[in-house]
Amino acid sequence: MTTIRLTAAQAMVRYLAAQKNGDGERLIPGCWAIFGHGNVAGLGEALQQAGDAFPTWRGHNEQGMAHAAIAFAKARNRRQAMAVTTSIGPGATNMVTAAALAHVNRLPVLFVPGDVFANRAPDPVLQQVEDFDDGTVSANDCFRPVSRYFDRIQRPEQLLSALPRAMRVFTDPADCGPVTLAFCQDVQAEAFDWPVTFFEERVWRVRRPRADVTELLEAAQAIKAAKTPLIIAGGGVHYSGACEALRGFAERHGIPVAETQAGKSALAFDHPLNFGAIGVTGAASANDIAERADLVIAVGTRLQDFTTGSWALFKNPACRLLCLNVAAYDAAKHDALALVADARSGLEDLGAALGDYSAPAPDAALKDSWMAAVAAVTAAPRGNDLPSDAQVIGAVQRGLDDAAVVLGAAGGLPGELHKLWKAARPGGYHMEYGYSCMGYEIAGGLGAKMACPDREVVVMVGDGSYMMMNSELATSVMLGLKIIVVLLDNRGFGCINRLQVATGGESFNNLLDTARHVTPSDIDFAAHAASMGAIAEKVDGIASLEEALVRARASTRSHVIVIDTDPLASTDAGGHWWDVAVPEVSGQARVRDARGHYETILKQRRSSN
Repeated sequence: MTTIRLTAAQAMVRYLAAQKNGDGERLIPGCWAIFGHGNVAGLGEALQQAGDAFPTWRGHNEQGMAHAAIAFAKARNRRQAMAVTTSIGPGATNMVTAAALAHVNRLPVLFVPGDVFANRAPDPVLQQVEDFDDGTVSANDCFRPVSRYFDRIQRPEQLLSALPRAMRVFTDPADCGPVTLAFCQDVQAEAFDWPVTFFEERVWRVRRPRADVTELLEAAQAIKAAKTPLIIAGGGVHYSGACEALRGFAERHGIPVAETQAGKSALAFDHPLNFGAIGVTGAASANDIAERADLVIAVGTRLQDFTTGSWALFKNPACRLLCLNVAAYDAAKHDALALVADARSGLEDLGAALGDYSAPAPDAALKDSWMAAVAAVTAAPRGNDLPSDAQVIGAVQRGLDDAAVVLGAAGGLPGELHKLWKAARPGGYHMEYGYSCMGYEIAGGLGAKMACPDREVVVMVGDGSYMMMNSELATSVMLGLKIIVVLLDNRGFGCINRLQVATGGESFNNLLDTARHVTPSDIDFAAHAASMGAIAEKVDGIASLEEALVRARASTRSHVIVIDTDPLASTDAGGHWWDVAVPEVSGQARVRDARGHYETILKQRRSSN
């Protein structure tokens, strides 16, 4: 057997550089890195030697660069993933939030945090977490519950099995998610005689499991028996490359479609069978059909509570669930009729089994009415009042073409965008709402731009989320990857403030002006963004915002537009109840009233099993 002598870190980098996906692209196109004592001499040296054969990008925040890697994988529909390495200690644990985000959203990323010395000679090494009762524990054990696969590399040759296992996870449609290879820092530098064959190019293809014949026949019979079926399109439609299959299936059988946060843009907004967003942040048109549906066909969705209105949305007593999902875990939720298959092949096979079946035509007036409501709330305001989020969304929509990508995450904006954004092309709507992680937006915009360099990426972010994490704005400037950031300043956590009031509470500790303070907050966001190298400006209203968007689209580097908005306004149209527990006992009458309403709705929702 021919061998080559390399350090474990050098071997990891060489192996990753040789992996391809089914499209002939690098499965792992490069690595984000912030170095410390736990990885600089091992992986740092290996990455430097690799050069352009395996590019390294430097971030400013460990969680931020991991978010960029995750957004890249999402925008690439899981066809590619990135590696992220940090040192031992805080550099590693800073990434745990990102690992949880990737796990919840079923997105591939390779986390390679440095770890303690395998030989334990210098214990306790700098930044080492010591467990008094377990000598095998390190801070990286925090990654275990938020990783699809976890391994601690304590000998070089363990990579011979650990790395292929990581690639298997990345390309398994049902088990896809983050992998953590905690890499002991002394082992990174150890040499081993590696089989040359280990570094040969290998192609990893994502399989397309087809449906079981019995499940397929049962699913087809259920659809044929339905009088008011509804399709819910989830993120799996995108990851399977099933957008065209979904369109064809809906058209052939006349079944209306609603979209989750992850599924939005699977079907063009103006398609007559797209009735809009569903659930808590849904369109009235889609939710109306969902309330009356006797069969809900969930395609590639995990049926999160925002999608189901905490399981109170489906009001028809005869309603059944048919879940087409590549993951058996998701397909069997809530006593659903399971159809375990890849979304694209599943829709194709199900369409063939249905033959010429066509559902009763949905009420087109529902969609017309909803689109009129969207036009009304997104129109430019009259007068000098602070604009709402919806009015800002309308201005951004008017300022972009159909190829643009709008990106956001936590707070009120995802809810408004889910309802109101008109996504014309697949991938034009990029929302992180599975983990609803504040701080994802700017780093995510950078990752999306790396995945879609020819598309305009527009990040919409609130001031609260911007303050949590903004450092990768400087990275976007440094790398020449232009993004447009529209920063809506409502002086606090406006979304959660509205929820606080809606559940009977008083506005408390959310808005900056009413939170405990000695000196009033006065943040100059435009100056802050400019200090990181972005072009930045503050506008005084919707008309000025639209003018600034023209300048931003012409800019050659990241461009930030700041606009003050109303923290209290939200779109009343559409939406649905969400289960947020209200105190059973309170001295406030408003809370007691909210509790009574809460208990009434609890009695109406679908039982869980």
